Amino acid sequence: MERELTANAFALLMERLGQDGAAGERYEDLRRTLTRFFEWRSAPFPEEETDETLDRIARKLSEGVQIKHLGAYAHEVARLVYLEAIKRVKRNPLEQLDEIERTAIAPPDTIDEAIEKEVRLACLDQCLSALPDENRDLITEYYRDQKRDRIDHRKTLAERLGLRRDALANRAQRIRDKLEQCVSRCVRKKLSI
Repeated sequence: MERELTANAFALLMERLGQDGAAGERYEDLRRTLTRFFEWRSAPFPEEETDETLDRIARKLSEGVQIKHLGAYAHEVARLVYLEAIKRVKRNPLEQLDEIERTAIAPPDTIDEAIEKEVRLACLDQCLSALPDENRDLITEYYRDQKRDRIDHRKTLAERLGLRRDALANRAQRIRDKLEQCVSRCVRKKLSI
């Protein structure tokens, strides 16, 4: 059984999140990201697994463990907590084995890449949500189809919006540039926590 989280351990976590008065906001951002991580994987109790992840990180800090990238470390701890959670759930052994194989931890040289990919996807979702509805609809419509269907769809989209195809392409590129900048800022922020 895990030992209880001490006030000192929690204080160290908050201190690690920042001393500029925004530690509480960063804590909530990290908490939301971790909860979403567990929800996306259909974890049994996403809120509880999030709390367990944060508790483990705080305990490691109180033990003097040096954590270079708190965001990346948090995602790796979350992955382990998730694997433990699905092992505890009573279900068909074949189903459980299949689930564990699908979510197995990546080899050491790809862990950072896997974590960065997950953070990037969460940031993309966040940045898309922040776009005005008109821009979000346009960019998702613009990149909707594949190959020939994409060309036909863009032609139809341009006609529907009363734009030339090159004007539509320019507008989509401006939105995409803003989206890429937003995602880059978000990823840097989350991975440098």
